[in-house]
Amino acid sequence: MEWWKFVVLIVGSYLIGNIFFARIISKAKHYDISKSGSGNPGTMNMLRNLGFGIGLLTLVLDMMKGIIPALVGFYLFGGVEAGTNAYIGLFTGGLSALIGNIFPVFYKFKGGKGAAVVYGMFCVANPLLGIIIFVGGFIFLLIFDYASLVSFFMITIFTIFEAYSLGILTGNGNLVLSCLLFAIFCLVFFAHRQNIFRLLTGKENKINFKEKIQKLNKKKLTKDQKEEIKQKEIG
Repeated sequence: MEWWKFVVLIVGSYLIGNIFFARIISKAKHYDISKSGSGNPGTMNMLRNLGFGIGLLTLVLDMMKGIIPALVGFYLFGGVEAGTNAYIGLFTGGLSALIGNIFPVFYKFKGGKGAAVVYGMFCVANPLLGIIIFVGGFIFLLIFDYASLVSFFMITIFTIFEAYSLGILTGNGNLVLSCLLFAIFCLVFFAHRQNIFRLLTGKENKINFKEKIQKLNKKKLTKDQKEEIKQKEIG
């Protein structure tokens, strides 16, 4: 592997991780997400304060921060035919973006928690599993209302599955891949340490996901009703 590819991938991915769509979107709406709720510039805080639609948009954009570096890393180091080398590139890109998200140089190294970034990275590694885990996480959130638990559930399942599929759990895996996966999981765990403490002490913030969806449906219904009334007036 050429060393310059690693340098370009790591630096580029880190800078991508420094982009906070939550800040951009909330600023466009004349709102400071860093001073609202938990202060975290991420999906759940956006959902709590600006609604389901904005939260979902933030999730998709933040996932792209993991998807793009992972894809670039995967194909920069040979793609499908390269096997292990390509996955080293994939997880190197993802890890670098995660570090950029948690420790952004442009925000004095105070960033987000990186769950969406890691999820996006893992979706590149296994898209089908990504869909399954997303559905599972959605159901989990409807039942328990704890967003941090959903993050742990999704990322832990992904990590275990990838470690198994790459031969790491069976002792046949690549050492570099093992270190990359371990580093990714530990960083996410570190970023969520306050959530873990609040969960253990029973003080973790809940999010009424069902209520957010119901409010969205009511808004849609009102919009449809207005359109229907408008059509009748025209007629």
